[in-house]
Amino acid sequence: MRKSIVFGIIMLSLMFARGQELTLPQLSQYLADNPFVMSPTYAGIGDHIKVRINGLTQWVGIEDAPDTQSLAADARIGNKSGLGILLYNDSNGETKQRGARLSFAHHLTLDRYDDEFVSFGISYNFNQFRIDIENFDGPDPNVTDDRATTNHNFDVGVLYRKDKFYFSLNASNLLDKDLSNFNPVFEPNRLRNYYVYSGYRYSKNKNSRLEIEPSVFFQWFESDGRSVTDLNVKFRWYDFEDYYYAGVTYRFLNDQIGSPLYIAPIMGLKKSNFYFGYSYQVILNEILGFSTGTHVVTLGVDLFQGLSNCRCTY
Repeated sequence: MRKSIVFGIIMLSLMFARGQELTLPQLSQYLADNPFVMSPTYAGIGDHIKVRINGLTQWVGIEDAPDTQSLAADARIGNKSGLGILLYNDSNGETKQRGARLSFAHHLTLDRYDDEFVSFGISYNFNQFRIDIENFDGPDPNVTDDRATTNHNFDVGVLYRKDKFYFSLNASNLLDKDLSNFNPVFEPNRLRNYYVYSGYRYSKNKNSRLEIEPSVFFQWFESDGRSVTDLNVKFRWYDFEDYYYAGVTYRFLNDQIGSPLYIAPIMGLKKSNFYFGYSYQVILNEILGFSTGTHVVTLGVDLFQGLSNCRCTY
Protein backbone atom coordinates (compact mmCIF):
# COMPACT_ATOMS: atom_id res chain seq x y z
CA MET A 1 0.00 0.00 0.00
CA ARG A 2 2.81 2.39 0.92
CA LYS A 3 4.55 1.75 -2.42
CA SER A 4 1.31 2.46 -4.27
CA ILE A 5 0.85 5.78 -2.49
CA VAL A 6 4.45 6.81 -3.16
CA PHE A 7 4.16 5.79 -6.80
CA GLY A 8 0.96 7.82 -7.10
CA ILE A 9 2.63 10.90 -5.63
CA ILE A 10 5.57 10.60 -8.00
CA MET A 11 3.29 10.20 -11.01
CA LEU A 12 1.18 13.19 -9.99
CA SER A 13 4.33 15.26 -9.57
CA LEU A 14 5.57 14.03 -12.93
CA MET A 15 2.32 15.08 -14.60
CA PHE A 16 2.37 18.43 -12.81
CA ALA A 17 5.99 19.38 -13.39
CA ARG A 18 7.63 17.37 -16.15
CA GLY A 19 4.64 17.22 -18.46
CA GLN A 20 4.94 20.98 -18.67
CA GLU A 21 8.65 21.37 -19.29
CA LEU A 22 11.52 19.91 -21.24
CA THR A 23 14.38 21.62 -19.50
CA LEU A 24 16.62 21.57 -16.45
CA PRO A 25 14.51 21.49 -13.24
CA GLN A 26 14.81 24.92 -11.64
CA LEU A 27 15.05 24.76 -7.87
CA SER A 28 17.55 26.63 -5.68
CA GLN A 29 20.74 26.09 -7.75
CA TYR A 30 20.81 29.74 -8.80
CA LEU A 31 21.21 30.88 -5.18
CA ALA A 32 24.69 29.31 -4.93
CA ASP A 33 26.14 32.45 -6.58
CA ASN A 34 25.28 30.70 -9.83
CA PRO A 35 22.62 32.79 -11.65
CA PHE A 36 23.77 31.71 -15.14
CA VAL A 37 21.92 28.39 -14.68
CA MET A 38 18.72 30.44 -14.59
CA SER A 39 19.29 33.16 -17.21
CA PRO A 40 21.54 33.56 -20.28
CA THR A 41 21.89 37.28 -19.49
CA TYR A 42 24.58 36.48 -16.88
CA ALA A 43 26.97 34.91 -19.42
CA GLY A 44 30.29 36.73 -19.39
CA ILE A 45 29.74 38.79 -16.23
CA GLY A 46 32.94 38.42 -14.21
CA ASP A 47 36.67 38.25 -14.81
CA HIS A 48 37.05 34.47 -15.18
CA ILE A 49 35.81 31.41 -16.99
CA LYS A 50 33.27 30.26 -14.41
CA VAL A 51 32.64 26.52 -14.10
CA ARG A 52 29.89 25.15 -11.86
CA ILE A 53 28.82 21.55 -11.20
CA ASN A 54 25.37 21.05 -9.65
CA GLY A 55 23.95 17.90 -8.12
CA LEU A 56 20.32 17.66 -7.03
CA THR A 57 18.74 14.67 -5.30
CA GLN A 58 15.04 15.17 -4.64
CA TRP A 59 12.81 13.43 -2.11
CA VAL A 60 15.45 11.53 -0.15
CA GLY A 61 14.10 8.14 0.89
CA ILE A 62 11.78 7.62 -2.09
CA GLU A 63 12.88 5.06 -4.67
CA ASP A 64 13.27 6.37 -8.25
CA ALA A 65 12.78 9.97 -7.12
CA PRO A 66 14.08 12.79 -9.36
CA ASP A 67 17.85 13.10 -9.64
CA THR A 68 19.68 15.76 -11.66
CA GLN A 69 23.28 16.59 -12.54
CA SER A 70 24.44 19.61 -14.52
CA LEU A 71 27.64 21.30 -15.65
CA ALA A 72 27.59 25.03 -16.45
CA ALA A 73 30.39 27.23 -17.77
CA ASP A 74 30.44 30.79 -19.08
CA ALA A 75 33.13 33.24 -20.11
CA ARG A 76 33.51 36.76 -21.47
CA ILE A 77 34.42 37.30 -25.11
CA GLY A 78 35.77 40.71 -26.01
CA ASN A 79 34.91 43.47 -23.55
CA LYS A 80 31.10 43.44 -23.65
CA SER A 81 29.84 39.95 -24.53
CA GLY A 82 29.72 36.46 -23.09
CA LEU A 83 29.22 32.84 -24.10
CA GLY A 84 27.97 29.99 -21.94
CA ILE A 85 27.05 26.33 -22.05
CA LEU A 86 24.98 24.17 -19.73
CA LEU A 87 24.78 20.36 -19.92
CA TYR A 88 22.33 18.37 -17.83
CA ASN A 89 21.14 14.83 -17.13
CA ASP A 90 17.83 14.35 -15.36
CA SER A 91 15.89 11.23 -14.34
CA ASN A 92 12.55 10.72 -12.62
CA GLY A 93 11.68 7.06 -12.31
CA GLU A 94 11.22 5.74 -15.85
CA THR A 95 11.42 9.20 -17.45
CA LYS A 96 14.83 10.46 -18.58
CA GLN A 97 15.98 13.66 -20.18
CA ARG A 98 19.34 14.99 -21.30
CA GLY A 99 20.04 18.33 -22.79
CA ALA A 100 22.30 21.24 -23.54
CA ARG A 101 21.85 25.00 -23.51
CA LEU A 102 24.11 27.31 -25.54
CA SER A 103 23.90 30.98 -24.53
CA PHE A 104 25.08 34.36 -25.75
CA ALA A 105 24.82 37.66 -23.87
CA HIS A 106 25.73 41.24 -24.67
CA HIS A 107 26.21 43.91 -22.01
CA LEU A 108 25.74 47.65 -22.44
CA THR A 109 26.51 50.64 -20.20
CA LEU A 110 23.69 53.11 -19.53
CA ASP A 111 25.57 55.27 -17.02
CA ARG A 112 29.21 54.53 -16.19
CA TYR A 113 29.22 56.79 -13.11
CA ASP A 114 26.19 55.19 -11.46
CA ASP A 115 27.14 51.65 -12.58
CA GLU A 116 23.92 51.32 -14.58
CA PHE A 117 23.93 48.50 -17.13
CA VAL A 118 21.56 46.47 -19.30
CA SER A 119 22.25 43.00 -20.70
CA PHE A 120 20.50 40.94 -23.36
CA GLY A 121 20.74 37.16 -23.59
CA ILE A 122 19.55 34.32 -25.80
CA SER A 123 19.87 30.54 -25.46
CA TYR A 124 19.42 27.65 -27.86
CA ASN A 125 18.11 24.57 -26.04
CA PHE A 126 18.49 20.95 -27.13
CA ASN A 127 16.60 18.28 -25.19
CA GLN A 128 16.22 14.50 -25.54
CA PHE A 129 13.31 13.11 -23.54
CA ARG A 130 12.23 9.50 -23.24
CA ILE A 131 10.02 7.21 -21.16
CA ASP A 132 11.46 3.73 -20.61
CA ILE A 133 8.44 1.49 -21.08
CA GLU A 134 10.25 -1.85 -20.88
CA ASN A 135 9.46 -2.08 -17.16
CA PHE A 136 5.79 -1.23 -17.61
CA ASP A 137 3.02 -3.84 -17.55
CA GLY A 138 1.16 -3.45 -20.84
CA PRO A 139 -1.07 -5.43 -23.17
CA ASP A 140 1.87 -6.34 -25.41
CA PRO A 141 4.87 -7.62 -23.41
CA ASN A 142 6.97 -7.77 -26.62
CA VAL A 143 6.93 -3.97 -26.98
CA THR A 144 10.28 -2.73 -25.62
CA ASP A 145 10.80 0.49 -27.55
CA ASP A 146 11.12 3.68 -25.54
CA ARG A 147 8.74 6.53 -26.18
CA ALA A 148 11.16 9.33 -26.99
CA THR A 149 11.30 12.78 -28.51
CA THR A 150 13.95 15.32 -29.42
CA ASN A 151 13.18 19.00 -28.94
CA HIS A 152 14.78 22.29 -29.97
CA ASN A 153 13.87 25.55 -28.31
CA PHE A 154 15.00 29.03 -27.32
CA ASP A 155 15.15 31.27 -24.24
CA VAL A 156 15.56 35.05 -24.17
CA GLY A 157 16.17 37.48 -21.33
CA VAL A 158 17.07 41.00 -20.31
CA LEU A 159 18.98 42.03 -17.17
CA TYR A 160 19.03 45.52 -15.65
CA ARG A 161 21.61 46.46 -13.01
CA LYS A 162 22.17 49.69 -11.13
CA ASP A 163 24.82 49.65 -8.45
CA LYS A 164 23.76 46.72 -6.21
CA PHE A 165 20.22 46.35 -7.55
CA TYR A 166 19.41 43.80 -10.27
CA PHE A 167 16.27 42.83 -12.18
CA SER A 168 16.12 40.00 -14.72
CA LEU A 169 13.12 39.23 -16.97
CA ASN A 170 13.16 36.01 -18.99
CA ALA A 171 11.01 33.91 -21.34
CA SER A 172 11.81 30.21 -21.66
CA ASN A 173 10.86 27.55 -24.23
CA LEU A 174 9.47 29.99 -26.80
CA LEU A 175 8.50 27.33 -29.35
CA ASP A 176 5.54 24.96 -29.01
CA LYS A 177 6.23 21.30 -28.25
CA ASP A 178 6.12 18.67 -31.01
CA LEU A 179 3.27 16.32 -30.02
CA SER A 180 3.70 13.80 -32.84
CA ASN A 181 4.79 11.11 -30.33
CA PHE A 182 2.31 12.07 -27.60
CA ASN A 183 -1.42 12.19 -27.02
CA PRO A 184 -2.40 15.84 -27.67
CA VAL A 185 -5.45 15.44 -25.41
CA PHE A 186 -3.32 14.94 -22.30
CA GLU A 187 -0.02 16.56 -23.25
CA PRO A 188 0.27 20.37 -23.40
CA ASN A 189 2.11 21.78 -26.40
CA ARG A 190 2.85 25.20 -24.90
CA LEU A 191 6.03 25.01 -22.82
CA ARG A 192 6.52 28.77 -22.48
CA ASN A 193 7.14 30.10 -19.02
CA TYR A 194 8.16 33.55 -17.88
CA TYR A 195 10.18 34.41 -14.82
CA VAL A 196 11.55 37.37 -12.93
CA TYR A 197 14.58 37.40 -10.66
CA SER A 198 15.32 40.55 -8.68
CA GLY A 199 17.24 41.54 -5.60
CA TYR A 200 19.46 44.04 -3.84
CA ARG A 201 22.84 43.61 -2.13
CA TYR A 202 22.80 45.88 0.92
CA SER A 203 25.79 46.82 3.06
CA LYS A 204 26.08 49.54 5.68
CA ASN A 205 29.09 51.14 3.98
CA LYS A 206 31.92 50.28 1.60
CA ASN A 207 34.08 48.97 4.43
CA SER A 208 31.40 46.71 5.92
CA ARG A 209 32.22 43.02 5.94
CA LEU A 210 28.54 42.04 6.13
CA GLU A 211 26.24 42.15 3.11
CA ILE A 212 22.52 41.31 3.14
CA GLU A 213 20.89 40.23 -0.12
CA PRO A 214 17.09 39.83 -0.22
CA SER A 215 15.78 38.53 -3.56
CA VAL A 216 12.65 37.15 -5.20
CA PHE A 217 12.14 34.64 -8.01
CA PHE A 218 8.70 34.48 -9.71
CA GLN A 219 7.82 31.97 -12.46
CA TRP A 220 4.56 31.72 -14.46
CA PHE A 221 3.61 28.86 -16.80
CA GLU A 222 1.53 29.79 -19.83
CA SER A 223 -0.05 26.38 -20.42
CA ASP A 224 -2.09 26.17 -17.22
CA GLY A 225 -1.57 29.52 -15.50
CA ARG A 226 0.15 28.11 -12.43
CA SER A 227 2.97 30.11 -10.85
CA VAL A 228 5.54 29.78 -8.08
CA THR A 229 7.51 32.27 -6.02
CA ASP A 230 10.78 32.02 -4.09
CA LEU A 231 11.41 34.51 -1.30
CA ASN A 232 15.12 34.52 -0.45
CA VAL A 233 17.50 36.22 1.91
CA LYS A 234 21.25 35.71 2.02
CA PHE A 235 23.84 37.00 4.50
CA ARG A 236 27.39 37.25 3.15
CA TRP A 237 30.49 37.79 5.31
CA TYR A 238 33.63 39.01 3.49
CA ASP A 239 37.22 38.14 4.38
CA PHE A 240 39.16 40.27 1.88
CA GLU A 241 38.35 38.58 -1.47
CA ASP A 242 36.92 35.45 0.13
CA TYR A 243 33.45 35.22 1.66
CA TYR A 244 31.00 32.94 3.45
CA TYR A 245 27.24 33.05 3.18
CA ALA A 246 24.13 31.61 4.78
CA GLY A 247 20.45 32.22 4.21
CA VAL A 248 17.07 30.70 3.51
CA THR A 249 14.60 30.37 0.62
CA TYR A 250 10.84 29.90 0.88
CA ARG A 251 9.01 28.49 -2.19
CA PHE A 252 5.24 28.41 -2.60
CA LEU A 253 2.52 28.17 -5.23
CA ASN A 254 1.00 31.62 -5.61
CA ASP A 255 -2.51 30.38 -4.88
CA GLN A 256 -1.22 28.70 -1.69
CA ILE A 257 1.05 31.31 -0.11
CA GLY A 258 0.57 29.94 3.40
CA SER A 259 1.39 26.37 2.35
CA PRO A 260 5.01 26.36 1.13
CA LEU A 261 6.34 23.62 -1.12
CA TYR A 262 9.59 23.75 0.83
CA ILE A 263 11.80 25.89 3.05
CA ALA A 264 15.52 25.56 2.31
CA PRO A 265 18.43 26.79 4.42
CA ILE A 266 21.39 27.63 2.19
CA MET A 267 25.09 28.00 2.92
CA GLY A 268 28.34 28.26 1.03
CA LEU A 269 31.70 29.91 0.60
CA LYS A 270 34.22 31.30 -1.85
CA LYS A 271 37.83 30.52 -1.04
CA SER A 272 40.38 31.82 -3.52
CA ASN A 273 38.90 30.73 -6.88
CA PHE A 274 36.91 27.80 -5.49
CA TYR A 275 33.20 27.79 -4.63
CA PHE A 276 30.98 25.51 -2.59
CA GLY A 277 27.25 25.80 -2.03
CA TYR A 278 24.71 23.57 -0.29
CA SER A 279 21.03 23.70 0.50
CA TYR A 280 18.63 21.21 2.04
CA GLN A 281 15.04 21.70 1.00
CA VAL A 282 12.70 20.71 3.81
CA ILE A 283 9.55 19.44 2.10
CA LEU A 284 6.28 20.72 3.53
CA ASN A 285 3.72 19.23 1.11
CA GLU A 286 2.08 15.79 0.85
CA ILE A 287 5.42 14.04 0.23
CA LEU A 288 6.55 14.91 3.78
CA GLY A 289 5.34 11.55 5.12
CA PHE A 290 7.62 9.65 2.75
CA SER A 291 10.70 11.84 2.29
CA THR A 292 12.83 14.05 4.52
CA GLY A 293 13.83 16.53 1.83
CA THR A 294 16.07 17.39 -1.13
CA HIS A 295 19.84 17.89 -1.33
CA VAL A 296 21.31 20.52 -3.67
CA VAL A 297 25.12 20.75 -3.97
CA THR A 298 27.17 23.16 -6.09
CA LEU A 299 30.93 23.00 -6.69
CA GLY A 300 32.70 25.66 -8.71
CA VAL A 301 36.01 27.06 -9.86
CA ASP A 302 37.04 30.28 -11.63
CA LEU A 303 39.76 29.92 -14.27
CA PHE A 304 42.00 32.17 -16.38
CA GLN A 305 41.38 35.65 -15.06
CA GLY A 306 41.14 38.38 -17.69
CA LEU A 307 40.08 41.93 -16.84
CA SER A 308 37.68 43.81 -19.10
CA ASN A 309 37.87 47.45 -20.12
CA CYS A 310 34.10 47.78 -19.61
CA ARG A 311 32.51 47.91 -16.16
CA CYS A 312 29.38 46.35 -17.66
CA THR A 313 30.98 42.90 -17.19
CA TYR A 314 32.25 43.46 -13.62
